[in-house]
Amino acid sequence: MNSIFSSLITFLTDFINSVGYFGIFVGMFLESTLVPLPSELVMIPAGIAASSGAMNIYFALLAGILGNVFGAVFSYYLSASIGRTILFRIGKYFFVKAETIIRIEDFFKNHGPISVFIGRLLPGFRHFISIPAGVAKMNFKLFVIYTTLGSAIWNAVLIALGFFIGANQKLIEENLHEIALGIFVVCAAILIGYIFLKPTRK
Repeated sequence: MNSIFSSLITFLTDFINSVGYFGIFVGMFLESTLVPLPSELVMIPAGIAASSGAMNIYFALLAGILGNVFGAVFSYYLSASIGRTILFRIGKYFFVKAETIIRIEDFFKNHGPISVFIGRLLPGFRHFISIPAGVAKMNFKLFVIYTTLGSAIWNAVLIALGFFIGANQKLIEENLHEIALGIFVVCAAILIGYIFLKPTRK
């Protein structure tokens, strides 16, 4: 298993070296849409490439953040324009009732910023968080701000992981789950704080 992971990381690092910053942008753009491309497969190799001097770590991070933001904006506008109509038409075939769609819209009107911010930090949710935000037509300015903040934190963690311990790929494999768990705990703490500190509505 270790040899397979090491071979994959080596291949991806070489690929990132060849495609450069635009390749990072495209990869993270796709990661912010429904394409199931894990950000770990883009940003960790980018960090490894930066550690070898093949690219600038700050430009690589910026390319990843911009890719995430533009991909999220694309998903947002697509969902805002046709997402609601599609969900009302075919949602029942996937056990998504009209009442559920309306509740999602109401939720994002009240809790959109914190939902987008935390969603961008959680693997598995990152790909989809722009869709309910778009369907609910969440405030676009706030959507971009919190998407950028969440993306910047997550990408910085991944690229730093590749940059500082990229030479020891076994460490990456061993610590990636722990890092993800740590971020999950931080997100849970933020959410709990938000729930207790947010003024209740009458």
